[in-house]
Amino acid sequence: MDIQHLKIFISVYKNRGFSKAAVELHLSQPTISEHIKNLEFELGCKLFDRVGRTIIPTREAGIIYPKALQIIEDLEKLREELSHARSNIKGQLILGASTIPGTYILPVMASEFKKLYPEVSFEIIIEDSRKITDMVLNYDLILGAVGAEMEPGKINYLPFIEDELILAAGEKVIPKNTISVKGLKDVPFILREEGSGTLKTMERFLNKKGIDIGELNVVAVLGSTDSVKQAIKSGLGASILSRIAIKDELTCGALKEIRIRGLKMKRSFYLITHKKRALPNPYNAFYNYLKDSKR
Repeated sequence: MDIQHLKIFISVYKNRGFSKAAVELHLSQPTISEHIKNLEFELGCKLFDRVGRTIIPTREAGIIYPKALQIIEDLEKLREELSHARSNIKGQLILGASTIPGTYILPVMASEFKKLYPEVSFEIIIEDSRKITDMVLNYDLILGAVGAEMEPGKINYLPFIEDELILAAGEKVIPKNTISVKGLKDVPFILREEGSGTLKTMERFLNKKGIDIGELNVVAVLGSTDSVKQAIKSGLGASILSRIAIKDELTCGALKEIRIRGLKMKRSFYLITHKKRALPNPYNAFYNYLKDSKR
């Protein structure tokens, strides 16, 4: 049923006339008549008897009138509630993130967002990029942050943080400050696990330079950035890691960057959402906050 039909019916019933209803609603009288005719057809009953220039509501109109008023009132209340919900940002946001954004980026930005909206709380689930992508795909998560595009056909990807992958090692493992791409084959390498966005991105860049990851001298495969950092510090080997993740270690000298000649590995971290899922208001507010804070 057309809500506009009901609004016009209420005005005609209340004013006991088509002309007065037309003035009240800023419509032409033929338009008013057409709406009433359509409503009568839809309901299968006559609503007004025309007696000369006056109209008399039928018994059916008397039954409909209070119910029509209630419908319009309920609709207005619903609009007010939805408007309030859109402007009232509170509740728990459960986010999924791969290691780097989940450890080094989202906690800081969540803290800044909470200063704006104190009634918001956060839970951040940290897994590798493949796992977080699958959780968004399966509707287990509403919003995620990952380091690689894995399902562009089903997932929306929005770049929000720029990063660079760099080769990091201790002084004893790689004494020099630079290395050739081919020289990477001789380095004892520590890799991240399968499914890691860092591993996927590194593999893509090395493939472009003619290096297959299977040609590397892999001494360990570890499941987190922190475990890789600790392994490097202990002298187990070198690894390609996020600059964001090892910023503090580079600053204090615990790790050193070895420049790979002719190779720069720039990448983005992405906010991900399912293409068939709308964001609830608190999530949408945080998504827009991250988007507007792109670095």
